[in-house]
Amino acid sequence: MPPIQRCNTLNKPQPDGNFMTSTPIPPVAALRAAIRDASHGLIERGALVETIALAAVAGEHVLVIGPPGTAKSEAARRIAAALGGRYFEYLLGRFTEPGEIFGPVDLVKLREGQVETRVEGMLPEADFAFLDEIFLGSTAILNTLLGILNERTFRRGHTILRCPLRAAIGAANAIPTDPSLEAFADRFLLRIYLDPVPDPRLEELLEGGWQTRDETRQSASLSDVDALSNLARECDLGAARPVLADAIRRLRGAGIVFSDRRAVRVQKLIAAAAALDGRRVAGEADLWPLILAVPSRDDQARAREILRDSLEKSSNAALLLAAEEASSGPFARAARLGEAARDLLASPQNDAPWRLKLEGVAREMDAAFAPENRPPDLGEVRAQIAATLNPQHQPEKSLAGGF
Repeated sequence: MPPIQRCNTLNKPQPDGNFMTSTPIPPVAALRAAIRDASHGLIERGALVETIALAAVAGEHVLVIGPPGTAKSEAARRIAAALGGRYFEYLLGRFTEPGEIFGPVDLVKLREGQVETRVEGMLPEADFAFLDEIFLGSTAILNTLLGILNERTFRRGHTILRCPLRAAIGAANAIPTDPSLEAFADRFLLRIYLDPVPDPRLEELLEGGWQTRDETRQSASLSDVDALSNLARECDLGAARPVLADAIRRLRGAGIVFSDRRAVRVQKLIAAAAALDGRRVAGEADLWPLILAVPSRDDQARAREILRDSLEKSSNAALLLAAEEASSGPFARAARLGEAARDLLASPQNDAPWRLKLEGVAREMDAAFAPENRPPDLGEVRAQIAATLNPQHQPEKSLAGGF
């Protein structure tokens, strides 16, 4: 395994809009490196990679809804490889047999009168599992899956095994309307809704898809995931719990269904978000995973509007894209833009595509923050961009004034 490239600093938003620098604990740096490696070249799918990492630390599962061909399985495969986890993937159909998922019956044991399952290389041994078209599984498959998802225990015949599963990722084209399947879907706490890559980014998609890519390197280990999971379990939620309770009351008051089970379990996501940000105390900045736990896409959009004031301070240095996408908050946007600018400035190429990317980040900064409202940390990066693109740069006037 190559040595882990550990980050020296993480930028964390403060209530006054400034950013302070702190040193992350080693597992945080390792997970951040793994997320970056897994996301590299995946256009518009970085938030999905980050959400799977969040789920793994929280010990929860992700349901991804979107059309075929939107890199759902690729994102899951990459983050599993970056974390060094055993990975199982299968496309379910109406005629899929349980043995195709959990393993065949051991014929030798069967002759002795015992129904044992050979699980080598199958889902019960996986650290990460991706199940496409998950709602097409038979009742026998889904009932067995429930035990694995809820209790991390595989039961079939005489076989009872503890499963190492960190996170399961289920994929489908739409949320089922059958009540029995809706109950099964509720076991996936996190919901991600995907669309095809937007037209303005098609060139990036085509370029990335054309280039051959080596296998994702392992940048972290499952011991790092477990260390952060332990940190999350010990996280102090005292300051976050009243904010969470108030947010859930506001959602329910607006007619958004949010079950008691989800309300309790979403605390695990908030604690995991704080742990991934290198903190042992959760606060208002960690409320954003609540949006991803709202079941429907329309209700997620409504929840962002209802909780706009509560989500304003959302940010996470390890989960930049997921925090911004979930919250649409200014702190999260500033953190993501600052990170993107620093990455570009750290690897100057001085060619037209590189300059266009740098200009694009600067324009997005200008569109999101007026100079007088820009966080100081972001203002410094914006000044570096201007000086890089135009060494003769005068103090900025406006977006239309150029660089």
